[in-house]
Amino acid sequence: MTHALALGRRGMGHVWPNPAVGCVIVQSGRVVGRGWTAKGGRPHAETQALAQAGPMAHGATAYVTLEPCAHHGKTPPCAEALVSAGISRVVVASDDPDERVAGRGIAILEAAGIDVCRGVMQDQSDLDHAGFLLRVTQNRPFVTLKLACSLDGRIATASGESKWITGALARRHVHAMRATHDAVMVGAGTVRADDPSLTVRDMGVADQPVRVIVSRKLDLPRQSKLAKTAQDSPVWVLHGGEDKSGRAEDWIKAGATCFETPVSNGRVSMIGALNTLANQGITRVYCEGGGTLAASLLQADLVDQLVVYNAGIMIGAEGMPALAAMGIDALAQAPRLELSGVTRLGNDIEHIWRRANR
Repeated sequence: MTHALALGRRGMGHVWPNPAVGCVIVQSGRVVGRGWTAKGGRPHAETQALAQAGPMAHGATAYVTLEPCAHHGKTPPCAEALVSAGISRVVVASDDPDERVAGRGIAILEAAGIDVCRGVMQDQSDLDHAGFLLRVTQNRPFVTLKLACSLDGRIATASGESKWITGALARRHVHAMRATHDAVMVGAGTVRADDPSLTVRDMGVADQPVRVIVSRKLDLPRQSKLAKTAQDSPVWVLHGGEDKSGRAEDWIKAGATCFETPVSNGRVSMIGALNTLANQGITRVYCEGGGTLAASLLQADLVDQLVVYNAGIMIGAEGMPALAAMGIDALAQAPRLELSGVTRLGNDIEHIWRRANR
């Protein structure tokens, strides 16, 4: 199952709206087939592993990270494919809550006399599939919030200078993280201040993540890198429906897709924004700020994973903080996360924090 999970991760960021599943088929202690969800979501992992195993699948054990699908869509059900191949045992990590599956895949296998073992390495599998699971159960994607800041929590000097606080190795790691997410999201302030491209570079990635801008008023520079490259890689703009000057039409002409999104307390609603993305099939979002967007996500308790890159530099109180004001008067109101990992990246430190219930 460890191998199956590793295979499944290869599909992260490239298979939405489908889950990034891995499958390993073992016959007499030897791996005879393996597969993972292909780009665009098809073929499924089980289909690819069975094709590789061929006749060796008969009487073998299949290790699958998510309950095999049970519904007829663009491809036949994977549960039926496992039965037809003569698999004798299936080991499943996580159940699939999709109402089209939800135990039906297991039932098909058991009805055919296949021995089914469930819940093997489920904690890790649930984390790997968290984006898909959240989209199905809560209609929102998994959210990773990234902060790159000085030791004293600043993301830029008072004049706005921010290139570069962290070193080349940390920045390369950010590109690797972008590649494992379906979408990269920033606020309008970041677009105005930094003019980012938000693409994955120097990683050999052909299919770029969707680039998402959250901007209530659509007060965005029309000559930005995102506007100029919207026809090359997807750009989605989530706005508050207050477009009185035709800005949305300008972005649409540039090749972007615009979504009117609910507004709450004078800002684009974060849960509304995530619902919009989930409705389009997005399962994993990598948020790169700025401070207002980051604070809004934390306030709404919508951050599933926080990745912080700290550089050995101090900027001082006059610098721009990593987070905007959050209205916290007591420590009991402050979001608390659990430390998941710490890695040294050159002279920078990466901290990964996750929800306490993940």
